[in-house]
Amino acid sequence: MSLDYIKNLLGEYIVVVAAVGGAVVLVLLIMNIVSLVKINKMKKKYDSFMEGSDGKTLEDTIISRFRQVDDLKTNQELQGKDIEALKANILKTYQKFGLVKYDAFNEMGGQLSFSLAMLDKNNNGFLLNTVHNREGSYTYVKEIFDGKSEINLSEEEEKALNKAVNVK
Repeated sequence: MSLDYIKNLLGEYIVVVAAVGGAVVLVLLIMNIVSLVKINKMKKKYDSFMEGSDGKTLEDTIISRFRQVDDLKTNQELQGKDIEALKANILKTYQKFGLVKYDAFNEMGGQLSFSLAMLDKNNNGFLLNTVHNREGSYTYVKEIFDGKSEINLSEEEEKALNKAVNVK
């Protein structure tokens, strides 16, 4: 190998190393610029967050928010108890009804007499029967337990009770 050949080879090697080194420097420079931009964005966000606040007021704000969360939890628990109480009360309300209108006497028209059954979810309640005639009207109440009456029911009262019991 000649000396000139080695010098040319070294010269080409130096050019390649310089080009690679330049590319690495360029990549590092771009990465540095990107990092600086991200840091500046984060600094702006931090400054905006801390603007007008010192550590004490920021701490007060955080404590205030925690108190609000605690208040919300307490209110949620109270509302849950209220909902349970409402559910219990609804079971005692009259939820089902059955109405049958009829003519109590053949000479009367217009179906002015009626039987009305009002029951709760467990089929407990009452049956109201109003009989209308020319001289006036008479109303009778019969208690209903578990969908049944201890007193004999008329045909119309039975129909009204069956309607109420079968309400879904």
